[in-house]
Amino acid sequence: MNRNLWILAVLQGLFLTNNITFIAINGLVGLALAPYGWMATLPVMGYVVGGALFTVPVAWTQRCFGRRTGFALGLAVALGSALMCAYAAHTRNFWLLCIATVLAGYYSANGQLYRFASADLSAPTSREKAVSLVMAGGLIGAVLGPNLAVRTRDLSAMPYVGAYIALAAVAAVAMFLLGAMRFPPVPGRGNVSGGRPISQIMRQPVFVVAAGAGALSYGVMNLLMAATPLAMQQCGLPFSDAAFALQWHVVGMFAPGFFTGHLIKRFGALTVMSGGVGLTLLCIAIALSGVQLHQFTSALFLLGVGWNFLFTGSTTLSLETYTPEEKDRAQAVMNILLFTVMALSSFSSGVLVTTQGWSLLNLGSLAPLGLIAIGLMWVARRRRTNDSLVIRG
Repeated sequence: MNRNLWILAVLQGLFLTNNITFIAINGLVGLALAPYGWMATLPVMGYVVGGALFTVPVAWTQRCFGRRTGFALGLAVALGSALMCAYAAHTRNFWLLCIATVLAGYYSANGQLYRFASADLSAPTSREKAVSLVMAGGLIGAVLGPNLAVRTRDLSAMPYVGAYIALAAVAAVAMFLLGAMRFPPVPGRGNVSGGRPISQIMRQPVFVVAAGAGALSYGVMNLLMAATPLAMQQCGLPFSDAAFALQWHVVGMFAPGFFTGHLIKRFGALTVMSGGVGLTLLCIAIALSGVQLHQFTSALFLLGVGWNFLFTGSTTLSLETYTPEEKDRAQAVMNILLFTVMALSSFSSGVLVTTQGWSLLNLGSLAPLGLIAIGLMWVARRRRTNDSLVIRG
């Protein structure tokens, strides 16, 4: 693995530090500032909605100016929006906080492309391992994110203002590291008419399942993860326990990155993704068994591992469906779908956990998991019957 790939893995980790800290504190800050309790996760949803809104501009920027410039712009927005969040929390302005998190979504849309950029930095025969390694960089977020939230919680009169300021510093470090990277020229850069129409790419069964499974797996993960700090607070557990559970969740999300690529190489993406469905079902079963710290922690850890198998598998599967000239359009469509599902899950998590409870929230996760399982069986059946799944123009 080359130096650039390792730096990209660190950038992925710093990106996840931002995400995990936002997940850990935005709902709690929202609960403290929102006019009504059910609006508590609106700042979490704002981050996701911003990612959806900015997905197409991010894809256009990266296509016209390249990966490095596109990622640098995303980090600049990350720094500015984190400072805006700090000011909003300090002045107790709920709606400014929501606006700031929407703007922060630009960074989220950029960061979601780190995993795809790993394919640009590796040989075609090593793409599974490259994607997996960059995903493993999220372990940095597992350690840094929850600890950052806990240690900076009371640095100001309004809780978590210090955490937002710390995220601005994290973005500055990431900008420094990005300056040391070199991305290879990509065929078709700047040629907006190259490759097939996006409608043709989207009609491929593998693309449908890869994009759908990636979005739904992220939606289930986000639904349960965003609600966990609120659910644990309702159960009388301190924030330090919530941070501990989230830390193990993120370890589960990214520690498998050191071997998921090998599993996909050996057993295939569909098999690994099926394993992810099974682990997520086990997570839900444990979550429904009780509301003690060990049950929250165990469930979230399994949720993380299941998500890793599903999301890494779906990313690898999608690489079969487009050429280098088509990647920006195809990846933009995948990320728009992902952010749309995440926005719905972010809002639903706050509404469901505050009005219907933790158990119903978990039971509701079974429906999207069922859709993923059906999609995997559909593609597996088509492959067994030797249907043509990948169309090259």
